Parts: sequence; structure tokens; C-alpha cells
Amino acid sequence: MATFAYKARSQTGEQVSGTVVADTPAAAARILDERTLLPIEVAEVRAAERSWLTGGHRRISLSKIGVLYEQLADLLGAGVPVLRALTVLSQQAGSPSLGRVLREVRDDVAGGMTLADAMDKHPYAFPGLHVSMIRAGEKGGFLEQVLSRVSDFVRRQDELRSKFLGSMIYPCVLLTAGIAAITGLMIFVVPKIRDLLETQHLPLPTIIVFGISDLLANYWMHILGVLAVVVIALIGFFQSQLGRRLVAKVQLHAPGFGKIYTMVALCRFCRIFGTLLANGIPIINALRISKDSMGNVILAEAVEKSAESVTSGESLADPLARSGVFPPAIMDMISVAEESNTLEKVLVGIADTQEARTARQIDLFVRLLEPMMLLMMGMAVMFIAVALLLPILRMATSGFGQM
Repeated sequence: MATFAYKARSQTGEQVSGTVVADTPAAAARILDERTLLPIEVAEVRAAERSWLTGGHRRISLSKIGVLYEQLADLLGAGVPVLRALTVLSQQAGSPSLGRVLREVRDDVAGGMTLADAMDKHPYAFPGLHVSMIRAGEKGGFLEQVLSRVSDFVRRQDELRSKFLGSMIYPCVLLTAGIAAITGLMIFVVPKIRDLLETQHLPLPTIIVFGISDLLANYWMHILGVLAVVVIALIGFFQSQLGRRLVAKVQLHAPGFGKIYTMVALCRFCRIFGTLLANGIPIINALRISKDSMGNVILAEAVEKSAESVTSGESLADPLARSGVFPPAIMDMISVAEESNTLEKVLVGIADTQEARTARQIDLFVRLLEPMMLLMMGMAVMFIAVALLLPILRMATSGFGQM
């Protein structure tokens, strides 16, 4: 289906505008006629929400969606009807993409769809996890509370992701600058010095530096082509089942980074699982929804096996403990929470506590990463300097010997 923007007149002669979702312009006109509106103009929306790279819809940032949930919860809590709230939010949307999506959601809700079903038509804006929670809130009659919880969940996830990405900016800039500086030395500086040293008997480090310089200066197009082929091959491999499992193992067991990645994934699982349970979603459905958000094949398989065990009558803590993924301390808390029937509160509490600890681990990891990168780049520059100075020192030594 396509989205059509329309201008029409109501029975009172008032001009109105909006959007409808239909297969063809004629179908859109029939929808307007059913709403007792006289179409003036109907045109398909071809906005810039589509990615120039893939042709698909551009994703709307989760931070904007989180603010939307919070505003919608406030309006509904103040007694504003859903349709009126969606209309207000669509008019005040901070981006054309979000405004268009909200108008389509409003039109679908006005046509008789539930809010969750209307949002489910826009997966690039509203993730399936959010839709499931909102659907449970609609059925249970506590939609405002669900929207507030989803907003809080999105905010916390965005904060953790932003903290990690923000921490990695400086190391990435440092690495890029170091590679650029070393490449510049090899391409522009080393060849000029080489002309002065070619008549000498060159030591091994100097031969290595000159060889790398020749490769970069004379065969840079070939190097870029090989790198492109390698990158494409690796992308294809990592998208295969074997590649995904290999990446999952590296993510979980990489020195230094593996523990941090595992805790981030487990925190996300605990928060999503606890939020789903708090919103009235059955434990089996909550487990299967939560596993898809972990971003790791091995972790998702462990949760899926746990869901199957719970279906057969086991408690949740036992199969999760057998998976060997969850730390014993977390498993003890989950086990006690099951016995006391406070699982959703304990899971969210685990996420809060572990996210704070993980944030400190990320800070420590980045602080250790920066001097390590500086040390590696310093060693590379020192190797180049020593390789160039050795023949010069040898020339000076032989000159003094002749004197």
C-alpha cells in the first residue's frame, strides 16, 4: 500500500487535509467518500523518508520515539482522546518522517484499528517489542502506564548506547589520525629519504620500511581493491549461519571486550523481559520476544531453550543457569524472585544495577584502550624512525672510521 496526501472539503464546506493509506489514488478517493469528504487533490506521498542507499524507509531514531511515547502518555493521562493526542503530536513532530508516520497511525486508528496494530504497520518507526507491550496495555486497560514504561526503557537503552558510542569517539579519531600520519610518512617522506640511502647496504628494518612504502605508493589501487574484496567476502561470511556463530563467540569471549558485551546484552534482556512481564505479557511470550533483542545468536539460543523448558513445567532459573551464560549472582536473584513472585521487579532492578556497573567497566576499558593505541602508534613511528636512522648512523660511523 501507498500513502496519499489529500485536500478535501467536508459537508460544511470546510477544507481539510491529511493522509490515507490505500492501494491506488482511486481507492484513496473512495475512502474519502466514505468519510463524507469531497476530494480536491489526492497525491501519493513521496517524501524523503526513503533511504537513497536501500530504497527502504529510513529508521526514525529511538530517542525521538521515546519522547513520543512520553508525550502520548502525558496526553492520555490528562484525559485527551487517542485520536486527538495523535493529531496534536503529528502537528508538533520534530521531523517530517515522524509527522507522516503519526498521521498514518491516526488515520488507521480512526478507521477502526487498534493503536498497536496501526503502529505495527511501521516497523521502521515502532519496533515489534514496543508494539507488543502497547498491545498488552490496550487489552489490559493501562495504556498510559505502558507508554510511560516504554519511554523509560527507551531512554535508558539510549543512554547506555550513547555512553558507549561517545566513549569510543576519541579512540576512533586517534586511530584514524595515527593511520593517516603513518601512511603519509610512508608515501611522502620515506621515498625522499630513500634516494639518499639507496647506495648503502641496508639493514632489514630499512628494507621492510622501503618495501611497505613502495606498496603504498605504487600499488595503492590494488591494495584498495583487495581490501574491498576482503570486506565484501567477510560481510557475506558473517551473514551466514557459521559466520554469525563465530561472531557471537568472539563477542562473548574476546579479551576485555567480551565481558562488557555479555553484560550489556544481559542487562538489555533483563530490562526488556522485566518490562514485558510488568505489562502483563505471559512469561513464554516475554522470553521469546526478549531473546530477539539480545543481538547474539548464542545468547538467543540459550533463552529459547529456557523458554522450552519453562513450557514443559520447569522454573525459569534452572534452564538459564544450565546455559552457563548468566552469572551465578544474577541467577540467585532470579531464583529468589520466582519464589517470591516478584520476578518483574527484580529483573528491572538487576538491569539498573548491572547497567551502572557496566558503564563503569566501559569507562575503564576506554581509558585503557587510549594509552594502548598511543603505545602501538608510537612503536610504529619509532620503528620507521629507527629504520631510517640505522643507515644514516652506519654512514656516519664509516665516515669517522675513514678519518
